[in-house]
Amino acid sequence: MLVPRRAKYRKQQRGRLKGNAYRGTKISFGEFGLLSEDTGWISSREIEAARRAITHYTQRGGRVWIRIFPDKPITKKPAETRMGSGKGDVFEFVAPVKPGRMLFEMGGVTQDVAFSALRLASHKLHVKTRIMVKP
Repeated sequence: MLVPRRAKYRKQQRGRLKGNAYRGTKISFGEFGLLSEDTGWISSREIEAARRAITHYTQRGGRVWIRIFPDKPITKKPAETRMGSGKGDVFEFVAPVKPGRMLFEMGGVTQDVAFSALRLASHKLHVKTRIMVKP
């Protein structure tokens, strides 16, 4: 799974996701892409599951680019713990995603293979997505 090697600070505040993405919105590397139509946090587990679905379907043919990276630590307190006593431990890492953000790109495969692979990958993510073709 994807996790940052090092971080300046171990824990972060939640922040707010509003508006549309203005960076990482175009297909830059491949010919087909999976574009987010929703706002949300995509966990490193979801990214890995989607990547595995793509590579398994294409039988390791073509090329896959992951355009997001989970660099936001999410903390969680243990179950049945009383309130207080500080912030919880880091539980997972997520990638904050806004509408219009390109999540995955593919190249070197036919259009029907790419569409099927990206459709399978979209089922692994909890955000609404759309498949794009490079103009």
